[in-house]
Amino acid sequence: MEVKTCRNCGRLYNSIGKVTPFCPFCMKELDEKFDVCKKYIKDNPGASIKAVSEESGVSVKIIKQWVREERLAFADGSIGGIECESCGANILTGRFCAKCKQMLQTGFAKYLPQQKNDVHKPSGSTGGKMRFLDE
Repeated sequence: MEVKTCRNCGRLYNSIGKVTPFCPFCMKELDEKFDVCKKYIKDNPGASIKAVSEESGVSVKIIKQWVREERLAFADGSIGGIECESCGANILTGRFCAKCKQMLQTGFAKYLPQQKNDVHKPSGSTGGKMRFLDE
């Protein structure tokens, strides 16, 4: 057990298991605010982050963090959203846009060991056709 200071209120608390910068009281309050934000976004799918912040009382920074963590997502066609960390395109959830995700995947793929695509045919194979039992 480690004693930490809450980043929000300054209280000392015991950190057990899950590492968070907030005490249990602030975490409970933050979870309640998260539920308010989630409900507001669900009820108002075209809302911007600023509107969600004003209605819920949660800072824009925290809302953006929830969107990056994919805990919150804005609806398609919404003016809400955040910027892709790589190219700056508007995205509705996550850290990267689809184009940058694809580039990252192909970039990492060249560092992964190549796997052979050996197709194992069991003995007595029917050549890939389905067989049915007669009833």
